[in-house]
Amino acid sequence: MAESRLVGPVRIVGVGLLGTSVGLGLRNRQIETILADASPTNLRIAIDYGAGRAAAPGDQPQLIVVCVPPDVTAEIVARELEAYPDAIVTDVASVKLAPLAELRERGADVSRYIGSHPLAGREKGGPLSGRADLFIGRPWVVAAHDAISYQQAGAIDDLILDLGAILVEMTPEEHDLGVALVSHVPQVISTLMARRLTGAAHSSLNLAGQGLRDVTRVAASDPDLWVQILGANAGPVRDVLLAYRDDLDRFIDALEDPAAPGAQRKVAEELAGGNAGVARLPGKHGQDRRFSSMVVMVNDQPGQIARLLNDIGELGVNLEDLRLEHSPGAQIGLAEISVLPEAVTRLTEELAARGWRIAG
Repeated sequence: MAESRLVGPVRIVGVGLLGTSVGLGLRNRQIETILADASPTNLRIAIDYGAGRAAAPGDQPQLIVVCVPPDVTAEIVARELEAYPDAIVTDVASVKLAPLAELRERGADVSRYIGSHPLAGREKGGPLSGRADLFIGRPWVVAAHDAISYQQAGAIDDLILDLGAILVEMTPEEHDLGVALVSHVPQVISTLMARRLTGAAHSSLNLAGQGLRDVTRVAASDPDLWVQILGANAGPVRDVLLAYRDDLDRFIDALEDPAAPGAQRKVAEELAGGNAGVARLPGKHGQDRRFSSMVVMVNDQPGQIARLLNDIGELGVNLEDLRLEHSPGAQIGLAEISVLPEAVTRLTEELAARGWRIAG
């Protein structure tokens, strides 16, 4: 393991999913971490989990990472700035303009504060969901402002790199516009689609496949947290939703009379626009390279996925992505594997020769 950039200690305020994961990741690098939380139970769990130790009189942290809900982020950051006048403070809230503006209104010393945001998470929160590898390979935005020097902000860069994340520099305005499009509005759309399911017939739900599960996956997120996030970034989110509503209206108009002149062309154009949007998403490791998919049928028995992955490895093919889906009413699963296009033909033939059934 490479030498750590941070010296420490690092104080972590709030030991939910992100705070505990920061602590676990830093402890893996032998960096001293100090934990604080309003909940004694969560604090005890995070300590027992190995994310750090409890705060003590005389602590002098190099860096403070505030991991609390958005509606109290500025308050806690201001408190930490005052309590530890030699420390640099960051937060991991998913909005960046609002906390900075409130801190300035409070007269806080923002020359020692810079907001940041790791684009990483899970549907479940709390310290028990924490993972030391949560941030590896994930973007982590540093939202710079003109009141803090590059040298002072260096500790936050060190934190990000020590945790294996990818440092991304943006202004607070750029960040909030970006996450509105790629995170906050998708949450709203996923939630509204999932809400359509509450009154659906069981016979319809039994037809659900991986596509519906992909669309609605994040709808299981914490409503209380998302009320705060959407409220703090309401303007940019509203702008994207208004444009989305225009897209929906065009689609609805085209479907009102599918046989009308030009109706099918309009539908085709909207679908092609979606293809173009998906093609712009970065692939593995941020690359634009596309992969090809194949579906392998897997018996619903212990060890089958491990055997499939082992066979792929023995054939010298790098697995780029993997998705699993169960076939309704059958004792098989469907493993959709993504590989480089030039590997598909050989992999199909070699897996079939080893007894695997390839769908299609």
